[in-house]
Amino acid sequence: MDIHSIIQRHRGNSPDYGEGGSNSKKSHNPKEPTYSELPDLFFDSILPNYKLTRIEIMVTMFLYRKVWCRPNIYKTYGISQMMSLTEVSNTLNIELDEVYNSLRKLEEFGFITTVRSGQYFVRKYFLKEFDEEFSQTYDDFEV
Repeated sequence: MDIHSIIQRHRGNSPDYGEGGSNSKKSHNPKEPTYSELPDLFFDSILPNYKLTRIEIMVTMFLYRKVWCRPNIYKTYGISQMMSLTEVSNTLNIELDEVYNSLRKLEEFGFITTVRSGQYFVRKYFLKEFDEEFSQTYDDFEV
């Protein structure tokens, strides 16, 4: 795959977003909600064993959705596209300091890693041991 085909797919000229990806260009009735898949282990293992605040849960789900549930050219690496943290704050209707604090806490748990400010590596199964258990790899990218 060359850079031109990646860019073409990213711009929406191709409806294929890869396995498990969401295709927002499908004939969608605007009166029906869209859906994002989240592994059950988030509810079965992460929430009971990690005491996340409401804001940490919101930020986790926001990042997960951006990386794994929406068109993303970096999906095979588990990396988000560049995001403005102010935009994240406004989208989630939380203070910017709360976004920063949540990101730090999520990094401490190992759910995410900052690639650079505004870009994050988000584990598909939240923790390294779950990634290994479910044979999740990141195309030779690993932190």
